[in-house]
Amino acid sequence: MNTNTATSLRTLPAWWQAGPFGAVFLLFFLIPLALVLVVSFWHFTEYELIPGFTLDNYLTVFEGCSSLTDQGDFCVTLSTYLSTLKFCFLVWLTTLVLGFAIAYFLAFHVRSPGMQTVLFVLCTVPFWTSNVIRMISWVPLLGRNGLVNQMLMGLGLVDQPVEWLLFSDFSVVLAFVHLYTMFMIVPIFNSMMRIDRSLLEAASDAGASGWQTLWNVVVPLSKTGILIGSIFVITIVMGDFVTIGVMGGQQIASVGKIIQVQTQYLQFPLAAANAVILLAVVLMIIWGLTRLVDIRKEL
Repeated sequence: MNTNTATSLRTLPAWWQAGPFGAVFLLFFLIPLALVLVVSFWHFTEYELIPGFTLDNYLTVFEGCSSLTDQGDFCVTLSTYLSTLKFCFLVWLTTLVLGFAIAYFLAFHVRSPGMQTVLFVLCTVPFWTSNVIRMISWVPLLGRNGLVNQMLMGLGLVDQPVEWLLFSDFSVVLAFVHLYTMFMIVPIFNSMMRIDRSLLEAASDAGASGWQTLWNVVVPLSKTGILIGSIFVITIVMGDFVTIGVMGGQQIASVGKIIQVQTQYLQFPLAAANAVILLAVVLMIIWGLTRLVDIRKEL
């Protein structure tokens, strides 16, 4: 590219330069999202979709949610969202603790860039196979006749196999943590590598203990990475249905699982309504997180 061409590109208006990226964003994000929103207001039968406008799909989603049941339980939709939020919170908390600890070790205790690269590659090894393979790999370990139960019984710690190791809330959270901790490690590590090491020395010279330095210096300066990692993990877990289906033994409900079942039965408008509600919930969570950290200012 010659000098004149480079100069002409720099003088283009900003919106012209952003045009190609805006077109991709419009084509692959906004238009599909708008189609989902439109379809959520359509009528449908067992055999066809009927374009139109109706709120019946949203009313069906929240059917029975105006009051508690006779047993004091919530309606199906609220119960499902509470279950999904429970998994989301447990996975977020666990991945945050693990991700922060691993990122801290890599950033402040591994001095060699080469060794940091090697350890990062080791962290990405599970991503070399598909999610389904990684989930299925837990079955021989956690199953009724799996390695863990055989070891526990061999040591005399239990008299019979532990049932809750597999096809339970525990196995679902374990699989999520296994799959998505890396999404928390990378942004936190990136934030920690940008911390000026002289600040840590200044805190130590001022008499701060290691924990005080961690809490008052490292954590505040890593909050951007924590926020980005949290957004990654929360958005993925909220919409996931494969992990819950496989590791929950098809016995645990989630919003993503409901949407997947509805699409299987060709109830596309109802699934679209659920997807819109799920998107609204996720956006509210992200909005709440961004109120805690002004990510644009931090970046």
